Amino acid sequence: MEGLFYNVQNGYIEGIVRGYRNALLTGQNYGNLTQCETIDDVKLQLSPAYGDFLSALPPNPSTSALANKATEKLVSEFRYLQSNATGSLAKFMEYLTYGYMIDNVALLITGTLHERDTRELLERCHPLGWFETMPVLCVATNIEELYNSVLIETPLAPYFKGSLSHQDLDELNIEIVRNTLYKNYLEDFHNWVNTDSEMAGSPTAEVMTEVLEFEADRRAINITLNSFGTDLSKGERKKLYPSFGRLYPEGSLMLSRADDVEGVRIAVEGISDYKNFFDQTGLGGGSGIGNMAGGSGGEGRSLEDMFYEKEMQISKLAFTRQFTHSVVYAWVKLKEQEIRNITWISECIAQNQKERIGNYISVF
Repeated sequence: MEGLFYNVQNGYIEGIVRGYRNALLTGQNYGNLTQCETIDDVKLQLSPAYGDFLSALPPNPSTSALANKATEKLVSEFRYLQSNATGSLAKFMEYLTYGYMIDNVALLITGTLHERDTRELLERCHPLGWFETMPVLCVATNIEELYNSVLIETPLAPYFKGSLSHQDLDELNIEIVRNTLYKNYLEDFHNWVNTDSEMAGSPTAEVMTEVLEFEADRRAINITLNSFGTDLSKGERKKLYPSFGRLYPEGSLMLSRADDVEGVRIAVEGISDYKNFFDQTGLGGGSGIGNMAGGSGGEGRSLEDMFYEKEMQISKLAFTRQFTHSVVYAWVKLKEQEIRNITWISECIAQNQKERIGNYISVF
């Protein structure tokens, strides 16, 4: 059981993470941000929370520069925790970086296809998905070289082997490649937390099983919705679904056979959370997919907004448990939502559209 392996060092790290969580912006902080008139005002309001990370920004910085500095703080704190983690927590934190690595590798593949500048590509990669040999990938002059480098030089090698060949790495298949890698990654992570000698039956396994099942279902639903009107066959679509989750196997089978949004709604209606998402966003019943990313149903919230809200609920609940690595995952997700909030507020202020702010802010 995890309690036997939960050493003093990892307990110390959990304490730090709980402190990070308590330092997240509050409702009052967001209230102050919504009163700002310029990006400089936003920067000033954020100074107590982000300190030196904002000091190097020029006057009236861009919203992207502000978001990058906020992300720098998250990465700095994550790396500090990672450098002090031991045993199963160290492995757990490695798993948390693999999703970012997949996005980075997909970006490099796309850049190689379009012969983009290597330095530009590396600058656009997410720092949590950085690995020591990543610059080596940019030396590749063609897709076959890149593929061979990925298999040798990156932690993602096991997710490529047996699933993808270098012929798959072209522009038409890049989203299939990304989703295949995510499928393999989620299945591996789920298997590890439920079978590893230190993880199985632990509070970490319990929380992360819920987290990963939700993520598997979210990806299956989004893959299905995004496949409509494309050349992706039902058989190819089914191969991209993770082989676990609350929808698996019956709901996944129904998703693989869906021809439209109404078919997706029927496939998920056995899970009350997902049924409510579709009801609240107005999806289904012939409404089309316009409200997936911000349509006019309900209160203007999209399906993706609902997924983020659920993710925040799970993350907040993770902090009610003791002696669990899952608080690291939960803190990262809450911090990322804070950065999205800051970016959204800044963009609204920059565009003189402050009335749009309220509907899209998650406070935790």
